[in-house]
Amino acid sequence: MKLPLGQTTVVARRFINLKDEIQVAILQTIKAGWRIALLRVEVKPDADEIVITECLRDAMRVALEQQGFPWSDSIIVAPGTESRSVAGMTVPDGRTDIPLYLTPLFRQPAEHDPHVIIECKRVAHGNAALARLYVIGGINRFSNSQYAENHATGFMIGYVVNGNGTQAVQGINKFLLGRSRNTEILAVSQYTTLLDTWESSHPRLDGRSNITLIHAMLAVN
Repeated sequence: MKLPLGQTTVVARRFINLKDEIQVAILQTIKAGWRIALLRVEVKPDADEIVITECLRDAMRVALEQQGFPWSDSIIVAPGTESRSVAGMTVPDGRTDIPLYLTPLFRQPAEHDPHVIIECKRVAHGNAALARLYVIGGINRFSNSQYAENHATGFMIGYVVNGNGTQAVQGINKFLLGRSRNTEILAVSQYTTLLDTWESSHPRLDGRSNITLIHAMLAVN
């Protein structure tokens, strides 16, 4: 499958600008992987998010192998890996949860860092501490370019350990609104019929164009 990858020229590096088709492919892979991950005893509401993420990462690989997706040979689910927010850094300054490599992009010079970043956090209805962590330890890592410095789009997963996705998002938005970040609230995305997904846009601290985040809320049974 030829991935529909667009590029937008910016100073020093080009934004990796994923077209709708590959965004759908990523969400389909997450969805199929989550069904497999839920079968593991380790995936439960009181599990650490790192444990859940490891299960999901493994399950996404299984899904790519078993589901017969036309993009199975074009997406590589990598282990959690160190990342560099600026090209040419000798010491990584971040560690990603689920990085993806797109094989057509990997063949291009200077595009050997992950091409898609998925950051994962636990969320719950009525839990302000988890909502805060979702923003401070998740969203902000994209807006400050610690993650996805040259990406137009990033992905986040919320493991919903209590309540439902809508309730968890209400808590996240309450935190954002309380800090006058009104333009950054999560709204229902165009992919919501595929998965419980939301979308948000965040200004980058360096003044370049906003980064779009797609948020998938996954219920932990």
